[in-house]
Amino acid sequence: MGSEWEDKSKPHRNIVFIGHVDHGKSTTVGRLLLDSGHIEEHIIEKNEKLAAEQGKAGFGLAYVMDGLKEERERGITIDVAHKEFFTPKFYWTIIDAPGHRDFVKNMITGASQADTAVLLCAANDGVNAQTREHAFLAKVLGVKALIVHINKMDISGVDWSEDKYKEAKSQVSDLLKRAGFKPDDVPMIPASSLNGDNVYKKSDKCPWYSGPTLFEAIDSMPAPDKPTDKPLRLPIQDVYKIGGIGTVPVGKIETGTLNAGKTVVFNPSQKSAEVKSIEMHHTMVEKAEPGDNVGFNVRGLSATDIRRGDVAGYTDTAPTFVRHDETFVGQIQLMDIPKAVSVGYTPVFHAHTAQVAVRFQELLEKTSKGQKEANPSFLKTGDAALIRFAPTKPMAIEQMDKFPELSRFAIRDMGKTVAAGVCLKIEKKA
Repeated sequence: MGSEWEDKSKPHRNIVFIGHVDHGKSTTVGRLLLDSGHIEEHIIEKNEKLAAEQGKAGFGLAYVMDGLKEERERGITIDVAHKEFFTPKFYWTIIDAPGHRDFVKNMITGASQADTAVLLCAANDGVNAQTREHAFLAKVLGVKALIVHINKMDISGVDWSEDKYKEAKSQVSDLLKRAGFKPDDVPMIPASSLNGDNVYKKSDKCPWYSGPTLFEAIDSMPAPDKPTDKPLRLPIQDVYKIGGIGTVPVGKIETGTLNAGKTVVFNPSQKSAEVKSIEMHHTMVEKAEPGDNVGFNVRGLSATDIRRGDVAGYTDTAPTFVRHDETFVGQIQLMDIPKAVSVGYTPVFHAHTAQVAVRFQELLEKTSKGQKEANPSFLKTGDAALIRFAPTKPMAIEQMDKFPELSRFAIRDMGKTVAAGVCLKIEKKA
């Protein structure tokens, strides 16, 4: 069954659903796809039957995205799932990202592929640890357009109360301000995804709300710029070995155009190969542009020659990487750090699809409560700082002034995001 708006020639966009565990991400996606005609009712009924058998009655909608057996058993999303979706203006890929804290690494991969995010916040629960973490990460990872879905308005104790909605909205607005978004530009929709209120269909439960449904808000998001004039930058998310075809790296193009027949280099692996063919959503294409999720077959490379975290570009404008004996200078904002940190601290940096342990080599400057201090001896939660970093192994990253899309990173330690930042200057050795 196809959607009435199905047309793959429309501008292509990526959207990710983020937020705290159990705030209804997978159910929202399932409801959106069902009510807008992208999936048939009988699939939901089959899923619901399966869910009930597994003691998860009411999870039928969520099962649309939660395909892995383990996810179904645990009732949570583990890996990143993809689904096609159409609105009157756009052709979307939905990326359903996990909310559970154990799986933030996968969420980062999901959000780094998206230009639009839907942040879920349950009206009965408000802003939680993952809500905060995901809002900051969305900003760092380059998500430009944001929608807030205030879910579970039907739940007992909320009962579609305008005051409860305003309370949740105020909490989220404070959070978005801190994360660097402008709350006034962000639609905040009171909804019940389980029952379909304000997802695709307008609800009659909240006469006090006159804004868009989730579907309408998604369709009206401003389209991102497509930097086709820049050199090619394609961070690799996975590499597959496919029988009869060969090695197929997959990822989302950030800048430039990928053309079949041209030679690309993968850095930091420093392997190059000709692009034999390009595929998008099971369709062969001759070229692909920024925002497109692609798989492409490369001639003469094995699946072990390249890896997740590599970035593909053309040989004459090869992607920049920092070797383990080189450094880069970055600006960071500390969000939640358990103790003070200083030189020698080596957490994991998540930049596009790369995950590399990076050492704090020199603290150049910190700003705390508006006061600047040169060469501080330590940093704590809330500080902003300028730091010289040294990766423990080669890492693909770009300068903010040249490729902002690949300059951002999140810093994680002890199972949570402790800081976010951008690379300002790469210090290459001659």
